[in-house]
Amino acid sequence: MDAAIEIRGVTKTFGDKTAVDELDLVVPTGSLCGFLGPNGAGKSTTIRMVMSIFFPDRGSISVLGRPSAVESKDRIGYLPEERGVYRKMRVGEFLTYMARLKGVDAGEAKRRAENWLNRVDLSDVFRKRCEELSKGMNQKVQVVASIIHNPDLIILDEPFTGLDPVNTKMARELIHDLNSEGKTIIFSTHVLFQAEQICDRIFMIHRGRKVLDDTIESIRRRFDPRTILVRPAENGAAFRPQDFEGVVRAEKRRDEYEVYLREDADPTAVMRAMMNSADLRKIELRQPSLEDVFVRLVEGTRISESGAVEVVEAA
Repeated sequence: MDAAIEIRGVTKTFGDKTAVDELDLVVPTGSLCGFLGPNGAGKSTTIRMVMSIFFPDRGSISVLGRPSAVESKDRIGYLPEERGVYRKMRVGEFLTYMARLKGVDAGEAKRRAENWLNRVDLSDVFRKRCEELSKGMNQKVQVVASIIHNPDLIILDEPFTGLDPVNTKMARELIHDLNSEGKTIIFSTHVLFQAEQICDRIFMIHRGRKVLDDTIESIRRRFDPRTILVRPAENGAAFRPQDFEGVVRAEKRRDEYEVYLREDADPTAVMRAMMNSADLRKIELRQPSLEDVFVRLVEGTRISESGAVEVVEAA
């Protein structure tokens, strides 16, 4: 597997606090990876070490085949959590300047700034000062600043902050377009459903340790709650899902049942039996959400006597 980023045995401490603890991670080239974790989990510290803003106490990090991001800086686009613009500069000047810092010549930098502003529906702000823009507009300008030099690796920390639903959709489409061009994209977010919509891989840490690192498809299989959602027809008062073979229990929520299956039960067979014996308005296999997985992992994490983080998965 060709890797855009490799993190091996990385530990970072601040005083007596361990922010990242023996972390291993491989980000495949061309992947779209969501970086998740509770507040204080070590996400921003990890990203800053990848960017060579911080350096690990132990372990190694390679970025785009080089020992550090410093040696690959012109091939990386980075939107930090704490961001800002040069408020007195005009938007076009700011974007041109940011592209020039990454080695783009002046004429090409200006052309790219105009093209990108047009692409994100900001064609009329080229000559405006950054301080004149709304929060959402500024956010889009900063996203453009992070990718204007056509990087191979793009790291976005909370990229949807400050965007309304329309611009959030635009940002999602932009991320997908860049990934389809072969860019490796990592983005950190607390909005789990957005990660679920966008990513093909998820990386989750808790208390500085990795608790999840897999594709979305594999995560859904691994954390399959084996749950069926059933809504009987209006005359289905006598419907008793708990009576079907393979059902462990059923919980009613308004006009719908959440039906939990035994580990060895065949969901398709149970659903077929229900459809054949009752008039149903809805029946579907419930897919686990990232929020379900997130809560299950965080609530099931304990600290061993040695101080290591252990994930205890429910049966």
